[in-house]
Amino acid sequence: MKIRLISSAASVVALLGVLASPVAFSGSHGGALEEGKRLAFDRKLGNCLTCHMIAGGNAAGNLGPPLIAMKARFPDKKMLRAQIWDSNVANPSSAMPPFGRHNILTEKQIDLVTDFIHSL
Repeated sequence: MKIRLISSAASVVALLGVLASPVAFSGSHGGALEEGKRLAFDRKLGNCLTCHMIAGGNAAGNLGPPLIAMKARFPDKKMLRAQIWDSNVANPSSAMPPFGRHNILTEKQIDLVTDFIHSL
């Protein structure tokens, strides 16, 4: 019983550490993820922080859902990309701009933002 409690406590501490720390990237995709983050946070491009809370972002909005646990919410990254490309397909009442359909971001930029958001 004591071992199980220690293990559970360690899991909670580890989870809280991940949630409280800024997003960190490493490995071969680090540069691409950093570029995706830059695009997502850029007020003239993705501007995701206007509506969403994202770890490491300042002055996050609350119109859209917080962007956390994205792999669990979008196990198929193609569905997340489709949402970013044109959220009105899944939800005609969505306030999210159709970044692809309105050519707000290029296809490459949408790929980079998708990779970043999916990593959250």
